[in-house]
Amino acid sequence: MNILISILEQGLLFAISVMGIYITYKIMNFADLSMDGTYPLGGAVAGLLLMNGVNPWIATLIAAAAGALGGSITGLIHTKLKINGLMAGILVMFGLYSVNLRIMGKSNIPLFNSASVFDLPELKVAGTNLTPLLLLCSVVLVIRLGFEVFFKTRTGFFLRAVGDNEEILTSLAADSHAIKILGLALANFLVGLSGALTAQYQGFADVGMGTGSAVTALAAVIIGTALLKRLDLAMSTIAIIGAILYKAILVVVLRFGLDPNDFKLATAVAVIIAMGSSYGSFQFRHRAKKASRVKGVDESAQPQRAVTHV
Repeated sequence: MNILISILEQGLLFAISVMGIYITYKIMNFADLSMDGTYPLGGAVAGLLLMNGVNPWIATLIAAAAGALGGSITGLIHTKLKINGLMAGILVMFGLYSVNLRIMGKSNIPLFNSASVFDLPELKVAGTNLTPLLLLCSVVLVIRLGFEVFFKTRTGFFLRAVGDNEEILTSLAADSHAIKILGLALANFLVGLSGALTAQYQGFADVGMGTGSAVTALAAVIIGTALLKRLDLAMSTIAIIGAILYKAILVVVLRFGLDPNDFKLATAVAVIIAMGSSYGSFQFRHRAKKASRVKGVDESAQPQRAVTHV
């Protein structure tokens, strides 16, 4: 019971980041690595504000806005300075490491004695406090609703066009640069929000908490897409389920004795297998076998038609 609750709580915290990377990777087709910097940025800003007595919800929103600012800088570097998107994200991620250290004043700040959004009356079932889980469910549901509504608007359509066919934006007289910057800001708003909530959930903010977060979020997106592609699910639902599945896999493999030091290697292998089965040679071989079977059926059927004709 406690393990399941822990998986769901960590999965929902992670799902907010995964929805952010879903926007950049799946919708905008943009390799944004600035998430490794904006995730701890959210934690650092929230931690600093909480230590100074700011209301936890206000501190969380300001931290998310800081993440959006980081994403906007990535967009500006990419669109105005014509720097490759991957390199723009790396540069922002690199620079934010120093910014986060400046904000926190040291590499790690404890928040155990500070107020947080999780300071709510306990609701216990079978001895387990469900308040954090219910709070996270509410936050994720609100974000999911906003996510789906936004992508049905005109601006959401433009953002989809960035990844599908950017020339459509030109034909509609839309500013593609502004749309890209908006998309990166929105994605990193979610990442910063996830970082702020995670810092409060775990009781500390650490400058290294974002290391590898872009890749792990990407892994969750790919795993969710690979497993759920045959189901007619909304984009945000795939991202949320992918994040929870990723955390569940993490817990299961660790309980089976995998050395925690090997987990990133295991994640890389899982992503390679998922991508290969979705887009790569595994899928190609599957299609080739299917085509071969169809061809075989056609060839075997051809003489029968000829005999009937005669």
